[in-house]
Amino acid sequence: MQTLELPAAAGTNAGAPVGDKQKRDRQDSATAAQELTSKKMRPPGVRSVGWALVQAARLHRARTGDRLAKLGLFAGQEQVVQALASAGTMTMGDLAALLRVRPPTASKTVTRLAALGIVERRAESGDGRVVRVQLTPAGLAKAEAIERIQEEVEAELLDHLDKTDRRRLRKLLRKAARGLAEAAGAAGESTDVDAEIEAEVDDEAEGLPA
Repeated sequence: MQTLELPAAAGTNAGAPVGDKQKRDRQDSATAAQELTSKKMRPPGVRSVGWALVQAARLHRARTGDRLAKLGLFAGQEQVVQALASAGTMTMGDLAALLRVRPPTASKTVTRLAALGIVERRAESGDGRVVRVQLTPAGLAKAEAIERIQEEVEAELLDHLDKTDRRRLRKLLRKAARGLAEAAGAAGESTDVDAEIEAEVDDEAEGLPA
């Protein structure tokens, strides 16, 4: 009986076992897939200043949030506690304006903090429609703990920066914030940032040798 020999497929080694060829094909496919995945996994805008800023802020928030959770607080609630620790007592309207949130948002946060025994609300004497908020003794203790948390996270954030780099970074971030505020038409916020930048310049001037 005559045996027919089939021609080898184009691009293959006719003398190589079929098993070896399949292995090479799988290896080539895996290598190509890894290269493609590596390219796809590269974060978009990785060279963008905004992207780097968002990543740093996200990590900073995560580190702060982990510590706040141990105090029984959620991220954002510490801002209310700190505002009241600084002001002593505030109306709901003033608190919302300071935090730049809508009054219902501030009210919801205060309600949750009141349930935890951290703040208390009292009607204004002579005008029951005006509600004032202040920290309880437990809230004052939380405020001190929050301050320590922020100092710890700040130390982590700036660990690899010297004093000059820290001052420069702070000033550059404030200038960037001013640019965004101006672009958004937030004149009040822009003015606040201008004041901070001017104060920063004054601080630097005071630190310069005569």
